[in-house]
Amino acid sequence: MMRRGTLIAALVAIGSAVGATDSSAQLEHAGEIEGTVRDVESGTPLAGATVSVIGTGRMAVTHGDGSFHIPVPTAPSYDLRVERLGYATQTIELDGLPEEAVALEMEVAALALPGFVVTGTITARATNQTLRPASVYATEELQRRLATTVAQTLASEPGLAVVSMGPSSAHPVIRGLSGDRILMLEDGQRVGDVFNSGVDHATAVDPSSARRIEVIRGPAAILLGSNALGGVINVIRDEVPPAVPHHPTGSATLQVQSVTSAVGGSAETTVGLTEHIPLRVELSKWTSGDLKTPVGTLAGTQTDTWNASVGSSWMDDWGYAGGAFRYYRNDYGIPGGFTGGHVTGVRVEMERAATRMRSVIRPGGRFESIEIDAGYTWYEHSEIEPPDILGTLFRRETVSGETLARHSDWGPFSSGAVGARASWESFGFGGSLYTPDSRRTSAAAYVLEEIDLDPVRIEAGLRYDRVEVRPLWEDPDSDIGHIRARSFGAASGSLGALARLTGQLAVGASLARAFRTPDVNELYSEGPHLAAYAFEVGNPSLDTEQGTGIDVFARIAGERIYAEVTWFRNSINGYVFPLETGKLSRVRLPIYQFEGENSLLTGFEGVLRWLALDAVEVEAVASHVLGTIRSTDEPLPLMPPLQGRLSIGYSPVDWFAEAEVRMAARQDRTGPFETPTDGYAVFGLSGGVRLTLDGRLHVITVRLDNLGDTEYRNHLSRVKEIMPEAGRSASFAYRVVF
Repeated sequence: MMRRGTLIAALVAIGSAVGATDSSAQLEHAGEIEGTVRDVESGTPLAGATVSVIGTGRMAVTHGDGSFHIPVPTAPSYDLRVERLGYATQTIELDGLPEEAVALEMEVAALALPGFVVTGTITARATNQTLRPASVYATEELQRRLATTVAQTLASEPGLAVVSMGPSSAHPVIRGLSGDRILMLEDGQRVGDVFNSGVDHATAVDPSSARRIEVIRGPAAILLGSNALGGVINVIRDEVPPAVPHHPTGSATLQVQSVTSAVGGSAETTVGLTEHIPLRVELSKWTSGDLKTPVGTLAGTQTDTWNASVGSSWMDDWGYAGGAFRYYRNDYGIPGGFTGGHVTGVRVEMERAATRMRSVIRPGGRFESIEIDAGYTWYEHSEIEPPDILGTLFRRETVSGETLARHSDWGPFSSGAVGARASWESFGFGGSLYTPDSRRTSAAAYVLEEIDLDPVRIEAGLRYDRVEVRPLWEDPDSDIGHIRARSFGAASGSLGALARLTGQLAVGASLARAFRTPDVNELYSEGPHLAAYAFEVGNPSLDTEQGTGIDVFARIAGERIYAEVTWFRNSINGYVFPLETGKLSRVRLPIYQFEGENSLLTGFEGVLRWLALDAVEVEAVASHVLGTIRSTDEPLPLMPPLQGRLSIGYSPVDWFAEAEVRMAARQDRTGPFETPTDGYAVFGLSGGVRLTLDGRLHVITVRLDNLGDTEYRNHLSRVKEIMPEAGRSASFAYRVVF
């Protein structure tokens, strides 16, 4: 087996008889990077490899003969990244546009290099080079973890947990924070749903057609927004295609799951209509029944989801500009059986229609790119009680625009970005809610700069946000307080440093100051929230949340080992949460009052990936967070316990297998009216094959979860009092990449 350094030194041969065949040595098209991808030992062409030009959004999937073509803008150099199932990911640098074909050779059975991150960074960077803990799910890793929701897909990620009221409403929790403190993005833009205003609200994002999912843990507010106290999740699809493919490219996926009797699939493809115009089309559908547990069926948890998207653009030497439209619908159930809840549960119908426009201009000179984004989103969410009565209605419209300019070397700065964002949002409420319809406007400006003092890199940023929330009527005599317009403004800032001590070891630290504006529901809500089985009472006098976060981490990235451990401390003044009062409302629902308290969250997260033998990889993940109300020294409610995952996998070229155990400790550090949960260990197996048929890569994955049919409770589940988590389950997934 070749060593990594030897492979990279020999990876590219341009115009070489050894590195390229006669048919591929000459360029077919000017202004492109062309070449082939092969197995380094056998010389076999590799189909289904993804070749991308970092920082440009340009990419291609190799064909049956291993060939690829990528149109690229003129630049002094290009960073080329090659990814393929069963092979080590490679990154190389090209000096200018090659005049002849490029031959790329990939090594089998090596520890994969960390994925590249584009979310919240000035330039695309590998996860072991970022100043904040980050993770990337792509290719086979994404398929093997793929579930019906984004939260369940990422559940084994360090620092992440899941809060839910059934499988359809699973929400991500990052370092103990959820809802509005996590930014959920789709191709870098806010989704515009209402998942942040109730644990029963599903996220309007389907992960099945995602090309990659990126997770940033901890405060990351400068480029992305003031509310990212907990972290950011970005589902990337490239809805507005950034390049014209020479041949149709895309993927199709089929999934089946036994524990919910579910079946679903998705397909997406991008074709070139002309040499300047690409077209991307996507369609997905998912249907499931009630969740089966070791002690019975959790009735009322069925799901029927489908979504469609179409996008196109005009591509030229200056960059590209285009637009996309997406429609998403999800009809799902919330189970009954809670105090004040309906015996047969509640049905939720949600719809989302989103239009976006995006342009990336590459003017040359000092600025590498200027990105312009604009979008409109319409969203409606209805909660219906039997037989067919509207109980609660949420409606939201969002109009937003953003400009971001990225620059290269400029004075003392090695790179940087400046930008501005503005949005207008309309919130409507109906059914039995007394919450007033409201409008929210916001504007922000920001700057993020980087200084490279090799081997130390320093990053500093500053952002200012101004937010105004205005109800459509003022009521000084309301039962919840003086309902009135509120204005909020605050600055956010961050400072971080990464020091590479050796070729494999790096340490870093970051300090971030961020703020969060109270949500409309937290300010003005009054009335029964049907599916959440709660009578929610707002607080019009709430102030902003002011958070100060500190991260300290160490990373080792070698040929056979990757490890990272992080300690974090997040102090939040005015932390807003719904406090269960222990009282019942006039309609016999438990009353939750929104309160603001000074809070402190501290903890750690760690990951270890070790290539113990050729093609044998051991992975260990662990995370823990403690949440405390500082004024009383009492625990914050609904904090995840100490949890982790241990797995061992064998992955040669044509097949793979993995055994894992997911663990959680007992959680008895609980808030008022919150019950403890026992610890658990749940075992699982997964495996699959990779086939190249008809010049296309086919991947079949089988996963067995909860092998022992263990009865266990997720501490963050609102239905844990009546039913445990899912029982023994078998899942099947088939994916073809072309």
